[in-house]
Amino acid sequence: MRMMQLKSLIPRRVKHIIQQYLCDHEETTTPSEVVRQFHELFYDNVGSTWNNTYWMGAQILKNPFDLWIYQEIIFDTKPAVIVECGTRHGGSALYFASMCDLLGHGRVISIDVEKDESRPVHPRITYLVGSSLSESTLRHIEKATAGRTTMVSLDSDHRQAHVLAEMRVYGQYVTRGCYMVVEDTNLNGHPVLPNFGPGPLEAVEQFVQENHDFEVDSRCEKFLFTFHPNGFLRRIKECKP
Repeated sequence: MRMMQLKSLIPRRVKHIIQQYLCDHEETTTPSEVVRQFHELFYDNVGSTWNNTYWMGAQILKNPFDLWIYQEIIFDTKPAVIVECGTRHGGSALYFASMCDLLGHGRVISIDVEKDESRPVHPRITYLVGSSLSESTLRHIEKATAGRTTMVSLDSDHRQAHVLAEMRVYGQYVTRGCYMVVEDTNLNGHPVLPNFGPGPLEAVEQFVQENHDFEVDSRCEKFLFTFHPNGFLRRIKECKP
């Protein structure tokens, strides 16, 4: 009886994937295919997964596996400044600030084109309203990061041209040994939303061809499932003056 009750709680799409996997479970079924199917399942069930995730009461549109990787990065590198492009509800800014609280060190600068008074307030967070690539925004970032250990998270406009422009500019602020995280490289069929068009992953591929100061850190994908495949870039060389 209890097993039947549990089965009734399984979403129809989950049942379909489980049934298909059981039917097709042969030697040709690879671990990467299992991960891909779970990735699509998790992403497509947006209402109950990543769009229904909260940090300290603030909505945070993230994969929890990626949040865990973020805290490992922050602990290991202890940035004085975390720059976030793309604030949305402010959940990730609050998450970063909470990690800084635990370390007793660091501040967050979060940038978005839209103002939202409902975003969480925290003494370590500064919200900037405007384009991440505007002159006024970049002047503020340059001043705030000068001489300070800095990491960057890019999660705003996901079109390739915009992401690439952000990478070229904000990569300059990242300190050697720290990270520039390009979010949502799973878009455009990698493996979700195949019709999105060239996006973050295509921007990363172009960026690493022209910039050898960063390397993709595959260790950050140790949980197998990430929204940011090839999106964790670590600076390995000093920024040229």
